[in-house]
Order: sequence, then C-alpha cells, then structure tokens
Amino acid sequence: MTDPNAAAHGNDTASTGDNQAASPESAALAQEVAETKDKLLRALADMENLRRRTEREVADARVYGVTGLARDLIGVADDLRRALDAADESAAIVDGPAKALCEGVEMIERQLLKVLEKHGIRMFDPQGAKFDPNVHQALFEVPDANIPAGSVVQVIQPGFMLGERVLRPAMVGVSKGGPRTAPVENSNGEAQPG
Repeated sequence: MTDPNAAAHGNDTASTGDNQAASPESAALAQEVAETKDKLLRALADMENLRRRTEREVADARVYGVTGLARDLIGVADDLRRALDAADESAAIVDGPAKALCEGVEMIERQLLKVLEKHGIRMFDPQGAKFDPNVHQALFEVPDANIPAGSVVQVIQPGFMLGERVLRPAMVGVSKGGPRTAPVENSNGEAQPG
C-alpha cells in the first residue's frame, strides 16, 4: 500500500530538486534581466541628454547663428559713425545738399542699429562705467586724480553684444590715479581688484 502522504512528500522532494536545479538558471536570467534593465535605463538617459543638448544647440544656433553677418554689419555701422563724425568736425556743412546728405546718413545709421537690435545685437557705450575686462578692451590709461581708478573715461569705439555674448568689446581709455573703486566680481564669482 502506498501512503498518500508519502506520495505527496515525494512530489515535494521532486519539486524541491527541480527548484534547486532551476535556481542557477533563474539566477542567470535575473542577472541578465538586471543587466538589460540597466542598459535600457542608461540608453534612455543618454537619449534624454542628447535631446536636451540638441535643443540647446538649436536654440544657440538660432540666437548666435548670425555672428559672422553681425560682425560685418558692425563694421558698416562704424563706417557710418566715422563719416558722421568727420562731417561734424568740418563745420562747413551748414545748409544745402551736404546737410541733407548728413541727415540721410544719420537716418541710415539709426535704421541699421534698430535692425541689429531687432535681431538681438545691441551696442553698448560704457562711458563712466567700471572697467570690466570681459566686455571692455583698455587701449590706454588717463591720469586723473578726480576720477576713481579703473573707470572708463573715454570710449574710442562702442562695443556690441549678441544675446549674452560679447560680439566686440568696447575699446576704451581707463582712468588711473584717483581713489580705487570697489572690486568687481567676474563671471566666476571671484573678486577682481578695482
């Protein structure tokens, strides 16, 4: 006679043996699943980083893609300003066609600067500002005890910005000799002597 409990125990033993035999296979499968999941998560993270980087590059290309053209147009704006300054220096233009020509050149200059500004290119004139080597180029020093040292006292050529980038630094003369101004923080948050 067979004991039904014995048969049940025998089946339990057989299934326990199968579980032990299947255990290395299931451990290998679990490890493979974990590795595949890790690879998938890494691939998803890489794709998200690529998407963000691409969006940033497209946005930068939209804003800064006109850099070459902008630099060329700045030269035209400079030439218009030089022509107007030369006409102002020769006080011979009082009335007549020469005066109308100067007024026309002034209008063209204003329109050019408006168009540049419309496209994110703006001129800046740092007269009286604290010298900042990130946006100014010092050409000479002016000894003046009445003006704080490190102040812009003369602007030779205004600067231009494209968005947040310097397209061309302003060319300036900087005061030397007056009381020192407070230190200016640079873009890294470090204090620079004034």
